[in-house]
Amino acid sequence: MAVMTYRDALKSALADEMERDESVVLIGEDIGLYGGTHLITDKLIDRFGKKRVIDTPIAEGGFTGAAIGMAMNGMKPVVEMMTWNFSFLASDQIIQNAAKLRYFSGGQVSVPIVIRGPNGGGVQLSAQHTHSLEGFYGQFPGLKVVAPATPEDVKGMMLTAIRDPDPVIFMEAGALYGTKGEVPEGDATVPFGKARIAREGSDISLISYGRQVNLLLKVADQLAKEQDVQAEVIDLRSIRPFDSETIIESVKKTNRAVVVQEQWRWFSVASEVAAIIQEHAFDYLDAPVERVSGAEVPAPYARNLEIAAFPGVSQVIEAANRALYRKG
Repeated sequence: MAVMTYRDALKSALADEMERDESVVLIGEDIGLYGGTHLITDKLIDRFGKKRVIDTPIAEGGFTGAAIGMAMNGMKPVVEMMTWNFSFLASDQIIQNAAKLRYFSGGQVSVPIVIRGPNGGGVQLSAQHTHSLEGFYGQFPGLKVVAPATPEDVKGMMLTAIRDPDPVIFMEAGALYGTKGEVPEGDATVPFGKARIAREGSDISLISYGRQVNLLLKVADQLAKEQDVQAEVIDLRSIRPFDSETIIESVKKTNRAVVVQEQWRWFSVASEVAAIIQEHAFDYLDAPVERVSGAEVPAPYARNLEIAAFPGVSQVIEAANRALYRKG
């Protein structure tokens, strides 16, 4: 097991797949000579050349459409969105074409495309660079949507994504790029549709994905130390396909749940998780499902306001105490 940053684990997965499969190409803004805004593709153009690491104009709709065409013709493009906010400019291509072409063609056409980039907040990039779009893209059949939280998962899920015959929306947390963790050597793929139990517990289930998983692990440590509460932490990892079974089994054990997300509360992943728990584990609940979400405002630029706009340890502990019928 090598210790790697989230950034380097992701870069390693891209390089490994490019070595393994000549049909894999990278395409996006500033990913070649500049090395990528977040250095995910740094020096890959020196290794693989300009025909496989393709710099594009600032035209998300154009280069995403081109990549869909590549995928339809046997290539495996990995498209970088400099931030997932910019994907709004390509959303027609993603939703109307990539997600639907297999259906339109009666299964005759595959679109093995990966669209990746930083998603969510925590890096002080303000309102037009800080959306959390997993709930938005998770609505559309034909797309697979994943949000890995660890270096191990970001590498393993990228390997899986590139080999998948369908379009994958790969949402990285920009705030995690510098975090470190152990990463298995070799071809250690991580399957979609399977949540990870990040910490075992018996008293309450804390459920999230992406960078909020690290927040929940801090909350679980504090609850154990200060209140002798053993929290189970569930990392969803995959938004579509979705692992209902792991969540339901956890709630059956703990009888309480708190779902945490950066995105806004309304029409969100947390809403869906709460609905699944209510539908399939209602008789096991000893308290209503609690949700902790980002503030219903455009993401602020000022650091103190950005911190206030996203879930924090105190907010999650308050929600846990409500579910536990404790004052804290």
